[in-house]
Amino acid sequence: MLALAIIVAGGFTSCKSQKKIAAEQAAAERAAQIEQAKQDLLMVINDQGNMSLQQKEDKVSEVKGMNLEDPEVDALVGKAEEVLAAQKAKVKQVEEEKRRKELEAQNVEEQKFSKIENLFTDIANSKSMEMGNTKINEALRFFASPDVPVLIITYIEGSTKDYDRPTTIKKYLEYIKDQHKNVNNIHNVQFDASGKITELELIKK
Repeated sequence: MLALAIIVAGGFTSCKSQKKIAAEQAAAERAAQIEQAKQDLLMVINDQGNMSLQQKEDKVSEVKGMNLEDPEVDALVGKAEEVLAAQKAKVKQVEEEKRRKELEAQNVEEQKFSKIENLFTDIANSKSMEMGNTKINEALRFFASPDVPVLIITYIEGSTKDYDRPTTIKKYLEYIKDQHKNVNNIHNVQFDASGKITELELIKK
């Protein structure tokens, strides 16, 4: 009986030791997780451009998904989310500014198109040779030179285009002045660095 009691007691002791070891291992693993989470969050908070916004969001989401329930980790999560919110706001601001500039540039081009279209119409409707020449000179100020090529599209389907015989802007303006009609619309324009037109693509109305 004594021997049996000793064996049973030894079994209990061994069981307690295993539970203690398991608890210590679990505690050590949790401590390691907490420490790694802190390092990951600090990396997000202090990043100087080495991580993308998506990578940072993924890292914070990963830490939150661990549910560590540690006060320091929770505080760092809050700080990281503030940093991400500020960065998102900055990205949105940059995108909005870029879009605003693109719209402004588009409006400027549309205004130029409208101005040139009106000049073409004025040239075609000129009541005298002198008035027509004045309007031609006014229109030529928009172009890099009088020899800027003018391409007139006669057929278009997708990326396929057929053109009439190419001419120059000077010859084209003289033509619509002599014919007293402007039968084409502006389809596309290419500019140089100074904003002068270097190629004009027209399409029949």
